[in-house]
Amino acid sequence: MADQSTSPILFIAGTRPEAVKLAPLVLAVRGRGAAAMLVATGQHRELFGDALAGFGLAADHDLGVMAGAPEMQVAALVPVLTDLMRQVKPQLVVVQGDTSSTLAGALAARYAGTRLAHVEAGLRTGTAHPHPEEMHRKLVAQLADLHFAPTATAAAALAGEGVRDGVHVTGNTGIDALLLMAAGLRQDTRLADAAAAPFANVSSARPWVLATIHRRENRGRPLAAVLSALGELAAEAEVLLPVHPSPAVSGPVRARLAGRPGVHLLPPLPYASFVALMLRSRLVLTDSGGVQEEAPALGLPCLVLRDATERPEGLACGNARLVGTDPAAIVAAARAVLHDPAVHAGMARPALPYGDGSAARAITDVLLRPAVPSSARRSESSSQSAGHRRWSPAAAH
Repeated sequence: MADQSTSPILFIAGTRPEAVKLAPLVLAVRGRGAAAMLVATGQHRELFGDALAGFGLAADHDLGVMAGAPEMQVAALVPVLTDLMRQVKPQLVVVQGDTSSTLAGALAARYAGTRLAHVEAGLRTGTAHPHPEEMHRKLVAQLADLHFAPTATAAAALAGEGVRDGVHVTGNTGIDALLLMAAGLRQDTRLADAAAAPFANVSSARPWVLATIHRRENRGRPLAAVLSALGELAAEAEVLLPVHPSPAVSGPVRARLAGRPGVHLLPPLPYASFVALMLRSRLVLTDSGGVQEEAPALGLPCLVLRDATERPEGLACGNARLVGTDPAAIVAAARAVLHDPAVHAGMARPALPYGDGSAARAITDVLLRPAVPSSARRSESSSQSAGHRRWSPAAAH
């Protein structure tokens, strides 16, 4: 067994959201003088490196083995990650969220006999969707030693599945990243100008509607329906859509909306540019989980293009609403936000249901403690979870 004082904490990530949400944690661990090693799986090869670079980070290992469907990604990654862990002998493996990289990292940690921590644990829709993300979350919960739940609701979902030991309510590191970047954009004119370059020529005469759509369950007919709604909204607002690189998304998007007046198809944006775009927009339409967390903190009204969400706190604080993918429902809800000042004001109050920016510090406090014997984890979990309730979702509503 490697000496914990010298062996690194190993972070596994592959997607842009994982890069954004783990960056504050990697920085916090290194800021305490501990070794942190970041492994890129290659799941979002086009976006991952740029997201890390926005925080001054780069991957220590780039596996580059991601290809094909989720089951193929997991099958390819598990043996490679297991072998890497046996060579590095980390004191702890950290995974985030619910991606193929997350599940593969969790399985590899168990095969390698390494303690496992799950950041953003306990999110549940209570349905089979989104698939395979909901399945991944539940599987990782059965494998992890430490569960960092962003909210009390997430911790309660874990408890309902019998997971109570090692659970800590910390807030979401994505809010740490967001508040850090938003402050930088407000304080640094050069950074703000560079971030705004991809949409600098969009007219400010009409309100801006930011749209993101990429989830598997929304491809095909649901995607066509959403694009129809966006085309209709472009008659009264500037619609800005960063196009996901997947051909299953980019093909239909360009076929339906390319060249349409009022529609601006943007390339995948660096994180600074995406935050700058959120700060400038009047409304966001999204099926993204991360955007549902970020919008309340910025006071950005959010219409969720899904029938269920694992992030109910945004609904409870009034910032987000579920609208599904029916074009008429999307257009009606968007018009209400765009044109009714009372509706907009009710959804535009800044709130922090997912944390106050201290999640990375709270998680690092736990990660850098010596390992607790399994017989003592129940009492340690109970006392430390209470200690990390630095903020209250209820107080933010």
